[in-house]
Amino acid sequence: MVMFKLIYTLFKIGLFSPYNLYCLVSTMYKYGINLMALLSFTEKVYADKTALVDENETLTFRELFSQSKKIFMILKEKYHLRSGHKVGFLCKNHASLIKALFAVSQTGADMYLLNAEMSGSQLNNILDRTDFHLIICDVELSHLIERSSYKKDKILSYHDLLPAINNLPDLSLHENIKIKRSSAGKLVLLTGGTTGNPKAATHKPSLFNYLNPFAAMIARLKLMNYNTAYIATPIYHGYGVAVLLLLIALGKKVIIQKGFDVKKACNLVRKHKVEVITVVPLMLYKMLKHNPEDLKSLACIASGGAELNPKLVHETFSKLGDVLYNLYGTSESGLNIIATPQDLRYSANTLGRKIKGVHLKVLDEKKNEVKVGEVGQFCIKTRWSMKNKRSSWIETGDLGYRDKNGYYFLCGRADDMIVSAGENVYPADVEQVLRKHPQIEDVAVVGIRDEGFGQRLKAYVLPAEGSGISKEELIEWLRPRVARFQMPKEITFVNQMPYTPLGKIDRKKLKN
Repeated sequence: MVMFKLIYTLFKIGLFSPYNLYCLVSTMYKYGINLMALLSFTEKVYADKTALVDENETLTFRELFSQSKKIFMILKEKYHLRSGHKVGFLCKNHASLIKALFAVSQTGADMYLLNAEMSGSQLNNILDRTDFHLIICDVELSHLIERSSYKKDKILSYHDLLPAINNLPDLSLHENIKIKRSSAGKLVLLTGGTTGNPKAATHKPSLFNYLNPFAAMIARLKLMNYNTAYIATPIYHGYGVAVLLLLIALGKKVIIQKGFDVKKACNLVRKHKVEVITVVPLMLYKMLKHNPEDLKSLACIASGGAELNPKLVHETFSKLGDVLYNLYGTSESGLNIIATPQDLRYSANTLGRKIKGVHLKVLDEKKNEVKVGEVGQFCIKTRWSMKNKRSSWIETGDLGYRDKNGYYFLCGRADDMIVSAGENVYPADVEQVLRKHPQIEDVAVVGIRDEGFGQRLKAYVLPAEGSGISKEELIEWLRPRVARFQMPKEITFVNQMPYTPLGKIDRKKLKN
């Protein structure tokens, strides 16, 4: 039944043909259910078509498969990797990371994608809790490993002299290792990796489990219509790695770069005539501000990882047309909701509609479902959610509501909500109103203590360039647009807004 569903879904999205089916079945029979089987499938189907482009190299599907297979053999013989072992990846976006992911998957070891922006203390916290057999890292991040208590094997992603993923395929093997069928180990994503101690979200890579989100992305984002994609978001986030695997499976040309630089990003889009790009809203904002003419080839901008500013939605539509999509998901629950350009025309604030296979409840503090239009916490259950939870339902910590037409809206985080004089107040509601002011670039609203009300709101406002608005004028503009208990007690103008590497406003830094 599961195999029939797989074949039917692949047929519907245009991947099915007798030859493709033969390739899929034969690779799964030879390699098992893992990422190497996926790569073997694409090597047979797409062969000498360009698969991957980064700063260092351009690889066809055949070259990517051949090198990943050789790296697997080296890891098996010299590092004795096997099922049950744990491998950490402390890498930014580049070809060595992708080759290593495919290679390690074939060994059956568990793969931990570590946030390349984390601090030394955060990494030490992970190393204290996780017994890694091997860590693969970028040379510029290796000092974090060297200063830690970790004493087992380490391989650099790139190096001219030391053992590194880029030179492993050049090593000779003592024997021709036979590849045995294996199941992929766990894929572990880390949440809260830049603002707190990371928590593990464990997933089991499986084409069967991920059919619904993959099919939804292919259908709603119309990915079959395009040939070239640029993953600007970090692969070590669930969003980045999921899109990477989907694009590889579809035989698309994938462009990646080690870090995000707005000028380089715009040049890449123009040079490669990129049609699909994955971004966080801050990246899109910077690219539009730098040079929208470079972005004219884009037909699909997939934004995720942080909340979309309605101003950014309207600016994108104005300069590039109906090309913007909003993706909502979490590291724990995966992809859940997609907003198409038509959905964003309906409301620039919407997350969109949930995808097939997502069970989503909006619950109050007593775990009761709220009525349509009422705010509560999103609780989600899917086949592709994290597997290290006691309950199949995941409390996302996100507050929001569903309207009568089935569209979902975000109202902020549960721990951001304050109680002011007995009223539940959501900072995100006030942020959305303030962002509509033509002289405001960005805004963050947080809760502060208040002797009379218990808690009140404080707004940090980044004025638009050249703006001469005063606090008094802003208060008078805001007063008729929000309820009395939503009015900020304080408004502070800032010269710049602190953002996390993922493009979210860093509220902890604001409060400090």
